[in-house]
Amino acid sequence: MSSRQLDVGDGLHLHTTRFGAGEKVVFLHGSGPGASGPSNFRSNAVHLAEAGYEALLVDSLGYGRSAKPTDRPYTLELMATCALRAMDALAIDQATLVGNSQGGAQAIWLALHHPDRVKKLVLMAPGGLETRETYMALSGIRSMARCLYGPDGLTRQGLEIVLRKQVFDPMLVTAELVDERFATAQSQPLHVFQSMVVPDLTERLGEISCPVLALWGMNDVFCPPSGAVKIAERVASARVVLLPRCGHWVMVENARLFDRYVLDFLEND
Repeated sequence: MSSRQLDVGDGLHLHTTRFGAGEKVVFLHGSGPGASGPSNFRSNAVHLAEAGYEALLVDSLGYGRSAKPTDRPYTLELMATCALRAMDALAIDQATLVGNSQGGAQAIWLALHHPDRVKKLVLMAPGGLETRETYMALSGIRSMARCLYGPDGLTRQGLEIVLRKQVFDPMLVTAELVDERFATAQSQPLHVFQSMVVPDLTERLGEISCPVLALWGMNDVFCPPSGAVKIAERVASARVVLLPRCGHWVMVENARLFDRYVLDFLEND
């Protein structure tokens, strides 16, 4: 494992963590207080590296150890473009992108706007497939809003409640994970969440030309699993997996199953 801070222009930097060596796979994590590439994907990256791939975990702009500017809105275009510039800084011409939630929306945006840079897409409950009103009505998103904007501000207890909603079995949320996320969240300005803009990309899904593997938990309360049907109906080269008794974090809740699906997809599709 190694990590680097990468200059992505405009006075910004992104932090990346690399596991292994070989064909490049870039991981883009989801949103939420204290989120980062390692907190979402560390275990999966290790398994991928052991199989002979290079797994690059990107801390998105505003997250983890990356820059957190407060002078601009966190648009999907800005965040995805910064991820692309991180690939440029590492001389990665093309890679498979693995994205969860908001990171999945970034991956879709990159596949639409820079198809030559995206070999394949792995999407776990990606954002960007519903209207803002639909997302804001979901119990998971409402709990995150209470956690961020409640009278006491962000607390460890409030964060733990949100993280437990990410999974079907709340026992999967360990004290170590909560502590890691809470510590990271201390440096995260509210502006990151207040200014976030993710458009509904549903109507453009048919433009995706690369192979897509989409995995979705049927008990997801952050990104509705109806998005899986949209991908299956609109993306010509898509394989879609729906998992029962699973929430928003397929890669955590069904880690080894996820790893097997991804490796098969990388090697055979």
